[in-house]
Amino acid sequence: MSTFRTVKGFRDFFPEECAMRNYIAETWRVVARRYGFVEYEAPVVESTDLFRKKSGNEITAQLFCFRDKADREITLRPEVTPSLARMATARQRDFKKPIKWFQIGPCFRYEEPQEGRGREFIQFNADILGDNSPAADAELIALAIDVMREFGVSENDFIVRLSNREIWNTFLADQNIAPEHTATFLSIIDKIERAKPEDTESKLAKIGLTTAIVRGFMASADENHSAFAELKANLTARGLWSFIKIDATIVRGLAYYTGTVFEVFDLKHNLRAVAGGGRYDKLCALMSDDNVDMPAAGFAMGDVVLGILLKRTPGAQMKLTSALLAASSIDAFVVIADEAQRPHALASIQQLRAAGIRIDYAFGSQKVGKQFQAAEDRKARFAIVFGAEYPEVVIKNLIARSQASVPAANLVDEVQKLLQEPAIGPLIA
Repeated sequence: MSTFRTVKGFRDFFPEECAMRNYIAETWRVVARRYGFVEYEAPVVESTDLFRKKSGNEITAQLFCFRDKADREITLRPEVTPSLARMATARQRDFKKPIKWFQIGPCFRYEEPQEGRGREFIQFNADILGDNSPAADAELIALAIDVMREFGVSENDFIVRLSNREIWNTFLADQNIAPEHTATFLSIIDKIERAKPEDTESKLAKIGLTTAIVRGFMASADENHSAFAELKANLTARGLWSFIKIDATIVRGLAYYTGTVFEVFDLKHNLRAVAGGGRYDKLCALMSDDNVDMPAAGFAMGDVVLGILLKRTPGAQMKLTSALLAASSIDAFVVIADEAQRPHALASIQQLRAAGIRIDYAFGSQKVGKQFQAAEDRKARFAIVFGAEYPEVVIKNLIARSQASVPAANLVDEVQKLLQEPAIGPLIA
């Protein structure tokens, strides 16, 4: 056994895990493109100052930051939004608004690993820049909902918890709370359901508030609040409002959010948030030397919590299992029953592969029974037997347990036809 171990918080992707990663990423990609989003990519490494500018010096405690050989302080990206803002503002005149971009790739955070959280994770980011309307917020929420549904996670399995930071800004102004207390207050709200009541009361008292006043306001912030009117109308028209729950405790931990905020949660397994995001209208100006004023909104969805949910949710589990089976299986295994026919078999293998058919075979001489076992192990749908009957080739349907002979010259066409038929259907008429 090797003395080397995977670095804490990181993952090995053996074939099954790799297939799951690819399935998740491809599903993200398919739905994002369906919504008219265009894919981009940003560097995995950025200047640490990019993240300090967004979040302050304290952020470095959660970063994989180090000095390179030129003594520059750089960081493995913990998220992609600052990079997106940097990129979009640098060439904002080159793109018509609104900009609808998505990205899929690894991110890194130096946190204590636990269920649903690692130090390396793959994240899907979808953002709309250059539009400050609730319609853009609705588009992102609809995308998040449809991504979940595409995975087979139903309305009974998840909810989108929605709020708006502006309702809290108005509340604080009405309570005559000084603006410098806003960040502290939002931090208290972000943790109010998890913190001890006496701790919350003590922290609120320091800025001139009580739990009773705050809870009373939270109860009044329901779906009829004016802050949600346009968003509700848009999502209702789409038939998606039933996925929404107004929850004033959702404020998002990152300081750059300015308006609508939301998080996607499962309803049955008490997992961490599957996705989260919102409006961040001031970040682009902060990241631009030219103070480019470009409103923006977006959300991110990570693969770690999502993967746990897919394995525990029946409908999603079925789709996942089917995807993993497809990734590990082949269309046909070529069985060489007569070694004299190996050159002909190799020629046909190349022709079949050139036609896009997934083929495997035994590299050396093997007993026929062992080759058929290999076909079963590879979950092949067909076995194609090259034997003494060549140029006739036998195609065996390993699912229906039927077979037929075809001329080798017609093999590619016949296999392509068979692959179009149901897996349990007839082989050849």
